[in-house]
Amino acid sequence: MARQAGQRRDEILQALADMLESPGTVRITTAALAARLEVSEAALYRHFPSKARMYEGLIEFIEGTLFGLVNKLQAEHAADRQVEQIMALLLGFASRNRGMARILIGDAILHEDPRLQARVNQLLDRLEASLRQSLRMARPGASDTTERANALVCFVLGRWQQLVRSGFSRDPLDGWARLAPMLLG
Repeated sequence: MARQAGQRRDEILQALADMLESPGTVRITTAALAARLEVSEAALYRHFPSKARMYEGLIEFIEGTLFGLVNKLQAEHAADRQVEQIMALLLGFASRNRGMARILIGDAILHEDPRLQARVNQLLDRLEASLRQSLRMARPGASDTTERANALVCFVLGRWQQLVRSGFSRDPLDGWARLAPMLLG
């Protein structure tokens, strides 16, 4: 049975994401990825010109998912609820997509092409800008929205770090309901 166009590409990205969810995995090789998929390395390179492009595919998935949901939250919620909802989204995303959390903190791409980290940094900057926009709408005239948005992103990054460094045993959402009023108040 023939595969639909893009199906093998998606299978490769899913296998890579699954491999990233293994605690303690330092670096994933194309040989290990090919073995997991029971294909040759050449088969991987028919769909992606490099391993960096595979990681870029995962980053594109993260961007599409997060910004699609952030935009939806901003459209559906009153300004005073947007920031809390976005924060819960970011923490929950890492909880449900542990391998993606490794990419977001730079752990999985540490020894890969430097442009991958630049791309993740750009994604984080855009998330901070989204938080800043929601803060400005919730608190018109407040002079600390830039610092607040930065602090919130730092909090999220810290929670993502804890998740990864704990071998995925520390859920980023633990205690969020109690912390939210303190951080957002």
